[in-house]
Amino acid sequence: MSRVLVIGDGCKDIHIYGRCERLCPDAPVPVFVPNYEKQNLGMAGNVYQNVVSLGIPAILKTNNVIIEKKRYVEEKTNHMFLRVDSGEEKISRIKNLTKDIVSDFDVVIISDYNKGFLLEEDIRFICENHPSVFIDTKKIIGDYCKDCTYIKINKDEYEASKFFIQNSEWAIKKVITTLGAKGCRLENKIYPVEKVEIKDLCGAGDTFIAALCVNYLSSKNIDEAIEFANRCATQVVQKKGINIVNEIR
Repeated sequence: MSRVLVIGDGCKDIHIYGRCERLCPDAPVPVFVPNYEKQNLGMAGNVYQNVVSLGIPAILKTNNVIIEKKRYVEEKTNHMFLRVDSGEEKISRIKNLTKDIVSDFDVVIISDYNKGFLLEEDIRFICENHPSVFIDTKKIIGDYCKDCTYIKINKDEYEASKFFIQNSEWAIKKVITTLGAKGCRLENKIYPVEKVEIKDLCGAGDTFIAALCVNYLSSKNIDEAIEFANRCATQVVQKKGINIVNEIR
């Protein structure tokens, strides 16, 4: 069976659900009363869990230091009051990256949240030493990515890299841009999604890149892989918090 290596920045996503019924008497802020907490692996960890949930064996290589993203959310409305991040300042670069680390897998997914675990030169090294690499990055796109298979970014990340993408023959053909409720785009083709009630967008991009790779492993057809990834992402945005996709066809 195919095996996937997921490599990149990881974190712990924590959703603290509670209620807010009054304002603080000594400051004009809401009083949040927590009811319960939900924890998930986040960033590269969320990609990894989605790959496994879709039935493909995977290995996760990520930072040892725990980044935490705590979201305080009103339980009934799903309104987020506050997000508190910690641990990012302690992240160090990946160590001992060699050809052997990436060569034993059918596909490599780079989940780069630009926290410092992977530098551009690390991404270049992985792409040059593996024939099937999918990238999801918050870095500005550049020639360090040119040997990858495909790149997935969102519309804001596309705008940040727009000048390079539009002036690069290889990038135009390899950059998949997710467009939220409008679906996604590859070159000039739009792949629409079903209209659904969106409850939470957290983690949808991780689900998309995981599903894209899982499908492409078997189909080798990027149109089919994108359509499958759209369906998977549509499934998770209908749930509160960060959720792993259930196996779908």
